[in-house]
Amino acid sequence: MTPKSKRNIAMACKWVVLGFFLILIIFPFVWMLLTSLKGSQGEIYAFPVQYLPNPVSFVNYVEMLWKGNFSTYMLNSLICSAVAAGCSVFIAILASYVISRFRFRFKGALLLFFLVTQMIPMFIMLAPLYQLLAKAKMLNNRWSLAFLYTNMMIPFSVVTLCGFFDNVPKSLEEAAWIDGCGYLSALFRVAVPVIKPGIAATVIFAFINSWNELFMAVMFIDVDKYKTIPVGLNGLILKYDIKWGEMAAGTIMSLVPTMCLFAFAQKYMIEGLTGGAVKG
Repeated sequence: MTPKSKRNIAMACKWVVLGFFLILIIFPFVWMLLTSLKGSQGEIYAFPVQYLPNPVSFVNYVEMLWKGNFSTYMLNSLICSAVAAGCSVFIAILASYVISRFRFRFKGALLLFFLVTQMIPMFIMLAPLYQLLAKAKMLNNRWSLAFLYTNMMIPFSVVTLCGFFDNVPKSLEEAAWIDGCGYLSALFRVAVPVIKPGIAATVIFAFINSWNELFMAVMFIDVDKYKTIPVGLNGLILKYDIKWGEMAAGTIMSLVPTMCLFAFAQKYMIEGLTGGAVKG
């Protein structure tokens, strides 16, 4: 067998393996899409399994958009996730710049503390947070939820952005200081533009984590007009039944904003992920 034939066989095997994993990844989304286009529960539960909807029906989308409150859930999720992502990353930029550029006691312990907070299960904090919000009369408030999401995402954002600031040569900021810039001016005029891909990647991850959060939203929001998408979809699980068609339709529609965000920031995200992994 010639070397060229061996390379062709290796390449074919690689594409087969990649194709197999691609099918595994895409299959759940395709199944959800097909389920959302089935017009009745009987069609969904049919045996033998009816893979394709016959006929194609958009009744589940109509139920979610016009008869349900999905547009309200979508707006609440957008507000909470956007505020959390923007505020947490802005705070993290300031904090991670200080940690990266200045020497002070317990610097390593502070970063370790941020990492440890990511290992604490969320449900452990639900009871004390509920009592605090109840005493502050901040239950059933989308802004309190956005505030909690912001605090939840700050440690992750700080740890992530520290790696990007470490890769920015300090000489760039020193040149800015010579030109009359202060610390904040050098940060936002010199360092931030350099790590723009890292900031974009951090914003996306913070937005997605806030968008998908369920535990706190279920605990602290009980009024329909303030519910987020995960809470609204969770409400489709009834005592004796699950509205699979409407849940699939809602899930498909909830993917649209995140897919648009990924499509818009894909270039920056890839640069950010690869840039933060390389030192120097």
